[in-house]
Amino acid sequence: MQDAHGKDRINMVYQQMDALNMTFNDCQFSVVLDKGTLDALMPDDSEDVRRKIDKLFNEIDRVLRVGGRYICVSLLQDHILVKLLEFFPTAGWMLRVCRCIEAEHRSAQSGDGACLPVFIVVCTKFKKLPNIQPVLEICLAGEHIQRVCSQDEVKSSVKALQQSSLVCSRLNRGSVAGHGEVFLDLFRPGETNPRYTVNVLDQPYAKETGRRFAAFIVPQGRETEWLFATPEGRSTLLKSAGFDRLAVVSLHRDQTYKGLDAVQEELTDSILHLAPPGLLQNAQIPFLSVGSDVGRREICYRGHSQMSGDFIVEEVEGDGGQLFRRLIFLNSQGVIQSEARLKLLKSRKGKPKKVIDVGYLACEHHTYMTVGVALAAPDGAECNVAVIGLGGGGLCTFLQHCFQKIRITAVDIDPAMLEVATDYFDLVQDERLDVYIRDGAQFIQQAAEKGTSFHAVLFDVDSKTPGAGMSCPPPQFLEPSLLKDVKKCVGDKGLFILNLVCRISKLREEAINNIKDVFKSVSSYKLEQEVNEIIFCTDDAVEEKQTWRNSLEEAAKRVNGLAKKRKLQAGDLVDVSNLVNSLKITA
Repeated sequence: MQDAHGKDRINMVYQQMDALNMTFNDCQFSVVLDKGTLDALMPDDSEDVRRKIDKLFNEIDRVLRVGGRYICVSLLQDHILVKLLEFFPTAGWMLRVCRCIEAEHRSAQSGDGACLPVFIVVCTKFKKLPNIQPVLEICLAGEHIQRVCSQDEVKSSVKALQQSSLVCSRLNRGSVAGHGEVFLDLFRPGETNPRYTVNVLDQPYAKETGRRFAAFIVPQGRETEWLFATPEGRSTLLKSAGFDRLAVVSLHRDQTYKGLDAVQEELTDSILHLAPPGLLQNAQIPFLSVGSDVGRREICYRGHSQMSGDFIVEEVEGDGGQLFRRLIFLNSQGVIQSEARLKLLKSRKGKPKKVIDVGYLACEHHTYMTVGVALAAPDGAECNVAVIGLGGGGLCTFLQHCFQKIRITAVDIDPAMLEVATDYFDLVQDERLDVYIRDGAQFIQQAAEKGTSFHAVLFDVDSKTPGAGMSCPPPQFLEPSLLKDVKKCVGDKGLFILNLVCRISKLREEAINNIKDVFKSVSSYKLEQEVNEIIFCTDDAVEEKQTWRNSLEEAAKRVNGLAKKRKLQAGDLVDVSNLVNSLKITA
């Protein structure tokens, strides 16, 4: 070192010395700079190694003046960070962990290692005073310094950055095509709720398009659409965009976004870390979106359900400025529980009044459940229908307006849903619609015991444990005993209509077999681009499959006619030919 730098750095002194036993005087220095020495001396967390590190830290404490700083450059493996946090804050020192971006860039350019994040730990020596809380800070995003309350917050922040760096390193090394998507959440410093979620996917072929990488910003309120919410949809978006790699960015609730330009500026650095190999560090990344803004989202109600946890009612702006009101359970934010389209009516006070468009069916499966009701309802005669599962009441409201002689009994176990449906989705109980707050399975059992009959029974009930593989209905609703009770309620000529959402083929097969053991005729319609499947069941044996298809076709045409007649829809609600051609008759 003296030979290399003695001539041009004449004031720099080089000495050979044991860092665990330095010969410097006490309080001799204002700064001790450690560039990787701690990492080298602490390869593991063994007792012998810990004793050596205690000696090192005690020596650093001895040679530093009060107000002096120990500056340590480290990769901060778990045991090293724990040891730093054990020693210095306990001794009354202030500790700050910073990210060293420049060192990471140099490492990436040299191809050295896996591009792990490099940290600088700055420990400032104070006089130890009694009953003083240690000062802990992190600076992991730009120049923003955040004071934290606990050592666990420091550990979790460092761990999250290390994990995200491994993800970025994987993306920087090559394509992830064939291995699914890579996704990560982006947080603002000091916040516990994510601000963005990014899904990264690559073209499934090796040949490059020449258009390497782009980001797509999903407008607020559209993140639940098939194109953006599912791997299949995002794959379609990637092909349509025509890039080798696409980062699909979703914006979160409870966050404020000033506009598309502001979002782009905020994301640019993070998106660059997700680039494919070979992309220049200062390359311009195209940002794509739908329209010229980030969309609008307004939360108009927050509530809590004993059954489903916290929920919100929000209004979002769709294509062409169309407004929608949605019910969202916060424990499954990617799923719209209920949705209604809003209409603006002129008001004497000048400000337009928002009302629910009763002719709008947001959920496609509700359209085909309505066809089932039309099939069960005698033309022009009174019809009794039981709907198990209320939600926002959209299906019941549509049935109420479409069929004039229908009488609906809706059942939901959650009183909060009735309140929301009434206050925010314009559900109106009258002589043709009654809502009971009851357990749906018990309601059916008791109805069967009493001999209560319905022309149709509809199950539209979500499971509170969707991780089991079937998110609709809960397993108890497909028990043979309950299915037999449904059969008693609908009799020989009535119809049982089930909204089935099952992602495991074996579970679906068991469910269908249970139904076939009870009902003589079973058919199903799988919705395109959805996981929902509508199961039509009756004990009225249909000898010819074509006869059943013809009956369903007539019912679908009747729904289209009634929707137009009641001015609920301008065009056809049901794609009749698709329904008939895609119908599967299993029994």
